[in-house]
Amino acid sequence: MKEIEAKIEAIINKLRPFLINDGGNIEFVKFENNVVYIRMMGACANCQMLDLTLNDGIAAAIMNEVPEVEDVVNLS
Repeated sequence: MKEIEAKIEAIINKLRPFLINDGGNIEFVKFENNVVYIRMMGACANCQMLDLTLNDGIAAAIMNEVPEVEDVVNLS
């Protein structure tokens, strides 16, 4: 489990600079029952593009690299 979390955090850390560049940020909350829980912060929390960023960007990147992940959920 810790190995999977480390992989997830590494991917998030690669994506973070792009979010920070747009005035936002991302926090890894937990990995539980094959679901990654994150928290979008700053400008990303209220962005109209949040669903697209989450699904096509963050979730796709994590699920491509970590096959155990079945979903990525934003905790607002």
